[in-house]
Amino acid sequence: MKRREHLSPDLTPIIDVVFLILIFFMVSSTFKKEELALLLTLPDAHSATQEIKKEDINIELTVDAVALKGKTISFDALDKALSEIKEKKKPVNVRIDKAVTYERVTKLLDLLNKHGLNNLALENKKEK
Repeated sequence: MKRREHLSPDLTPIIDVVFLILIFFMVSSTFKKEELALLLTLPDAHSATQEIKKEDINIELTVDAVALKGKTISFDALDKALSEIKEKKKPVNVRIDKAVTYERVTKLLDLLNKHGLNNLALENKKEK
C-alpha cells in the first residue's frame, strides 16, 4: 500500500516578501525627534512653517516654563546660556504657547535682544 504524502504550500517565498517589505519601510522612514520639551498650543497662521534644524537655537515658552534646546530651564539660566553663544547670526526659533501673556513674551525678546540674537523666527501651526 502506498502512503500518501501530505501536501502543504511552501511559505518561504511569502515570508521573504514580508521581510523585504518590512526592511523597505524601516529604511525609508525617517525617525525625527525634535528638541521640544514643552507641550504647546501654537496659534494658527496662513503662511508656511519652516523646518526646525538641530543646530538652530530652539526656545519654547509656556505660561509657567521656558525651555532651551529641549531642556526646561529658568530665565536666569536662559540668560546665562544665551550669553555663552558666540555666533550671533545663528537662527533662533521661538515657539510660544498662545496662552502666554505679552509681558512674558517681552521678557524673552528682551533677553534675545540683550545678547544680540536677532535672527528670530516665531513658529506657529499651519492652518488646515
